Amino acid sequence: MSDYRIGVITMTISKSGLIPLTDLITILCSFSKNIVLMTGDEGYNFFREDKRLDTFNVLHTISPFLIARIWNYVLFQVKMSVLIFKSRQKIDFLIFFMGGDILLLPIVTAHLFRKKVFIMLAGDPIKSHISSKDPLIFGIKFLNFFSCTFADKIIVYADRVISDYALEQWTGKIVTARQHLIDLTSFKIKKEYLSRECIVGYVGRFNEEKGILHLVQAVPDIVIKNPEVKFLFIGLGPLQNTIEQFIVKNNLTDTINLTGWVSHDILADYLNTMKLLVIPSDTEGLPNVMVEAMACGTPVLATSVGVIPTFIKTGETGFILENNSPPCIASNIIKLLADEKTAEVIENAHRLIQNEFQFEKRVEEFKFIFDNAT
Repeated sequence: MSDYRIGVITMTISKSGLIPLTDLITILCSFSKNIVLMTGDEGYNFFREDKRLDTFNVLHTISPFLIARIWNYVLFQVKMSVLIFKSRQKIDFLIFFMGGDILLLPIVTAHLFRKKVFIMLAGDPIKSHISSKDPLIFGIKFLNFFSCTFADKIIVYADRVISDYALEQWTGKIVTARQHLIDLTSFKIKKEYLSRECIVGYVGRFNEEKGILHLVQAVPDIVIKNPEVKFLFIGLGPLQNTIEQFIVKNNLTDTINLTGWVSHDILADYLNTMKLLVIPSDTEGLPNVMVEAMACGTPVLATSVGVIPTFIKTGETGFILENNSPPCIASNIIKLLADEKTAEVIENAHRLIQNEFQFEKRVEEFKFIFDNAT
């Protein structure tokens, strides 16, 4: 164990954010016994009994009203800044993760008390807000720009996203590390590909930036060409009602199964039922579910965003969408379900995950960053 005293700050997170946060905490705890976590909602509920951490709950109310939303966000930043002040004797480094890239006031507060600030980007913070047509996009751009400017280090999943996320002006402070950990004893091939039913899956939030509406809109064209195909959508989100209405309107109740939220403990079983997992996102970092699907022998069809192209090579370890329009998604799914070369792709993808996602590699990456930041 080192004597690094590390704080981790996130926005309030939902259940979908627990896996990346858990992975990061696991890695940090492997070389430091002094971890302070400042989070909220599901993040606090999950970690509050964890004896390895000092965990603080920061409440944040999301309002549909613009003025109230701005006020609540400012209040959240003030609360975080006060916590940093109170914890200043316990931390030397602060990692701003999962929405932390726009927490400008806490970042400035950390600098005032001479703390090293690391911003860890799980995806493109600007594209996600643009995709959801956020009316505060200019304010978010402002906060992100100055947060990155004040940061000592910006941690990304791979060098290729520097241009994708428009980070070129901060190249000198960018380092690469991935918090992803895969339990290969759970996420493994349990059911051989050829014995699976013709099921196409989606796992993730039902949000605009995830491209799920494009996938749903592609379904009618797919079932015309292949009436046997079924769809399994796992997740929840603000587009739930829109999707349900589309299903009813287009008589797809027997074709699309909406499971709601599924515990991560049984996700591997669902992935082992699929013949294809589709990730049609407008923006991504490195999706956990992509890696988990590859470990389960499930081919992945995804957009070329974030770190996805680092791991998905078309015809080798998976398949890349030219774009995420409904016609493009439909034509690719129809083609891939009839592809007889999938077995080799599955084998290559499975081998890649086994080689790349080892716990020791992840620890070395993060420890190197801390060793060279003092």
